[in-house]
Amino acid sequence: MIPSEVTAAFKKHLEALIEVSDSELEFILSFFEYRKFKKHQFLIQKGGTAEYSYWLYEGLTKSFFTDEAGKEHILQFAMENWWTSDYEAYFSEQPATLDVDCIENTTVLCISYQNREKLCAQMHKMEHFFRKKANSGYIALQKRFLNSYTNNTKERYDLLLKQYPALFQRVPKAFIASYLGVTRETLSRFQES
Repeated sequence: MIPSEVTAAFKKHLEALIEVSDSELEFILSFFEYRKFKKHQFLIQKGGTAEYSYWLYEGLTKSFFTDEAGKEHILQFAMENWWTSDYEAYFSEQPATLDVDCIENTTVLCISYQNREKLCAQMHKMEHFFRKKANSGYIALQKRFLNSYTNNTKERYDLLLKQYPALFQRVPKAFIASYLGVTRETLSRFQES
């Protein structure tokens, strides 16, 4: 059973892109599962399955990979109203190449690839919704890559702080440093200046 406050928040999230009646929302939600995860619990682990795409009602996650030297590289943070998964593994139904870990206790609605395909086949507006979300994700990823190639580290730090100030209150400095590809000492110098 999905709590009413989660249902209301998800409807608001959908309605940023599509109109949804209460009966349509009920139908849509029949394809999703409601789950809670504890801090440090994995949604996805490298080598395992990426069975679901997750919409965060509350909480915070990080998507990352660990290189051969044991260094963690954070690709994405996800917080309320964001979606996360290892999308290569999710869409190709191959083993995950990323870990997705909860930084905070996290509450999600999740949808399997098979259910997403069924939902989109039966409700065109949800196919439209997921396409628009994917487009936004591609644009954000392109901006991030361009930002990393055209701006120095301090400029990338300032932009991240400007775009997501709440993230800096919720995420350890070491995670911000990993996301930006700098050492924690470098990050500390930015915060002092």
